[in-house]
Amino acid sequence: MVTGHAIAEEAWEAAAAVADPEVPVLTIEDLGVLREVTVEDDHVTVTITPTYSGCPAMDAIRDDIVLALTAAGFHEVEVRLALAPAWTTDWMTDAGKRKLVDYGIAPPTGRAAHGGPIRLQLSVRCPRCGSLNTRELARFGSTSCKALYECRACLEPFDHFKVH
Repeated sequence: MVTGHAIAEEAWEAAAAVADPEVPVLTIEDLGVLREVTVEDDHVTVTITPTYSGCPAMDAIRDDIVLALTAAGFHEVEVRLALAPAWTTDWMTDAGKRKLVDYGIAPPTGRAAHGGPIRLQLSVRCPRCGSLNTRELARFGSTSCKALYECRACLEPFDHFKVH
């Protein structure tokens, strides 16, 4: 007999496996975008929080969640966007941050400011060679969530996932 808890866990696992379309090595669970999955009768409700309110990937993520859950046998799927509380890099998993490094993106370091002094990042470690001798080339990289950096040691450009 399958319990309600097991069904909800199965729905969570199906949604959690959806890849981020902008950084495909991350799942939406790794990224911290997946907030909640509830199952009532035959209806699954998934709540996601965009990395920022205008994130163009949210439509693709919503469609991929619906596809993943219907493929897992769930027929009524609703995906809700929750803008509050606002997403923060604090929600990223440690596994997700390691995946970013392996993919060549410097992960966010530190914690987002929550009503207090804003911490300044003095350097970003190159995900390729590990050097701290890097510099920001552009505040916005391949997506608005990332900045474009250059390593002065290995001369390679790389994205840095900004803390926010």
